[in-house]
Amino acid sequence: MSRIGSLAFEPRQAEACDGRDSDILPHVQTLRNFPEEELMGKVVMVRLDLTILLREQKKKHSSAARVISTIKYLHNAGAKLVLISSWSPKADSQLLKLERVAEFLSSELELKVIPVELGSGLEQSLMEDGHNSDILLLENLSQFKQEQANCSEFARRLSSGVDIFVNDAFFQSHKILASNVGITSFCYSSIAGFHFDEGMSQLKKIIKMNKWPYYAIIGGANLAGKAAALQFLASRCDGFIFVGDAAFQIMHAFGLPVPMELVEQESLEAADMLLEAAKARGVKIVLPKDFWCVNDHYPLQMKTFPANHIMDGKSWKPVDVGPNTLEEMISVLSRCKKILWIGAIKFGASNQESAGTSKLAAILYNLSQKNCDLIVVGKQACETFVGKSSYVMADLIENASIVWEFLKGRKLHGLLALDRAYPFELNWDAIYANTTLPLVVDVGSGNGLFLFRMAKMRKDWNFLGMENNEKLVSRCLDHVSQSGMTNGYFIATNATSTFQSIVSSYPGDLVLVSIQCPNPDFNKTEYRWRMVRRSLVEAIADLLASDGKVFLQSDVKEVAVRMKEEFMKYGKGKLTVVHDLEDSTSHQDRWLKENPFGIRSDWEQHVIDRGAPMYRLLLLKSSPSG
Repeated sequence: MSRIGSLAFEPRQAEACDGRDSDILPHVQTLRNFPEEELMGKVVMVRLDLTILLREQKKKHSSAARVISTIKYLHNAGAKLVLISSWSPKADSQLLKLERVAEFLSSELELKVIPVELGSGLEQSLMEDGHNSDILLLENLSQFKQEQANCSEFARRLSSGVDIFVNDAFFQSHKILASNVGITSFCYSSIAGFHFDEGMSQLKKIIKMNKWPYYAIIGGANLAGKAAALQFLASRCDGFIFVGDAAFQIMHAFGLPVPMELVEQESLEAADMLLEAAKARGVKIVLPKDFWCVNDHYPLQMKTFPANHIMDGKSWKPVDVGPNTLEEMISVLSRCKKILWIGAIKFGASNQESAGTSKLAAILYNLSQKNCDLIVVGKQACETFVGKSSYVMADLIENASIVWEFLKGRKLHGLLALDRAYPFELNWDAIYANTTLPLVVDVGSGNGLFLFRMAKMRKDWNFLGMENNEKLVSRCLDHVSQSGMTNGYFIATNATSTFQSIVSSYPGDLVLVSIQCPNPDFNKTEYRWRMVRRSLVEAIADLLASDGKVFLQSDVKEVAVRMKEEFMKYGKGKLTVVHDLEDSTSHQDRWLKENPFGIRSDWEQHVIDRGAPMYRLLLLKSSPSG
């Protein structure tokens, strides 16, 4: 076999899996699964990517169509909408002004969009009942330095008066911004919109090993910067086809003749390591057999050179893959059941139009009609592919940056900031030894000390801790495993938005819910009450068994009062305060003097040790006959 063209290693070994799909793409709360009735009357802030709407036409399955669908769905559900985004004058200098952007969105959405400034202008607009059917648009976030710095105070101002945050700017999710990370600390639910949801699905398809052969067409430059991503793809794919500037780096690593001006010195090590990884797994590598080259002195003159003779054409520079290369690609790709195309085929130094790109798009379009899963990444590739037909059977991702970041194993901070969700059914039988036992849920379980002590004392109950902090949950689960506990478990989630979906599937009765010293934002005491909101209270009131109880306590009186008010307001008349005159500090406040369970959380013990009061309350769910 010639060293130019296909280079095969030993057959691939057992499949490698580093857990990237579960680590970087956790199950998050999505608009598709969020209760629609929870949106009525709520102030919902939508983080969108305005550049998508500015450059795309509203085709049925386009990114723009999905963004528009998110906004219209929320509007039809009765939510009060506030849109936030950043935009650049590169798209249209006339769209620099907030008013012009609002006019543009009004036209695209066929709904009235009102421009407002951050601060008093937004607060006043939200308070005006006469504009419930209107959509508000905040000023360009790119003009605020606090946005890029993920400033907590700026995020607080941004979310003032907001109940629910919907992130629909998927292509920005690898960035840490106040508008996609910081803001989630101040909204009781943070969920993914339709466009964001689709973006997650597309990333999952890239790494899913469900069809073979699976080949990746790799183009573009900067092989060194993509080394980690290519190493990961080598663990998933059956073969690589290298084109564009990337091809020269791999050719050089194989010892093939390549002009040194085409070799990226910083990529030498990355190319060698990739070949080693491919060899270890038996991944086939396809390199160009020939190139179209243009004459330096006569730019209109073009000529093909064999790949192993491009050194001979001293005045000729490669600008595109040649006909023999395309023929080889057709032969290899025609046998594939899954293909990823990422990166440009033409060369970075070339201003020439790439005939190879167009022909490759035609090849892939035909394959996509024949039960071959196709994923096209990058603006140039997507535009070329879409030009072949208005009916596209492929996943198109214009923003290549987020795909490369994901494949490198980088965390997508905008995604990780969203609420966790459990769309799958929990296997309760694997969690507890006896699922007929009554269930106790500790919301905001922290380090689990209260729950562990309760579970040890009450073997006749099962205990579930819900906690936002994943590190604390991981430690608690380690303790559960090491201790052999069979009636305790912990879940990393925002109970405010997921309590209903998780607890409703438990086979036994929910007999007790405890919420102790809630504090989602550990730096600002005044926001401690924000965790106890309508959706959580209503879910507890609905799922709690007759004569079930809710235990509330805090070391901050205002927090305890607010929690009581929320439960009285949204408890649907099902909950009443347990009056224990002998065990209350006064007849007026009815705060319980002692913890009714005799077991203190670590924070409760800390407060008592310093001589400060705890404000406790016990609620009872009346039986239907009561």
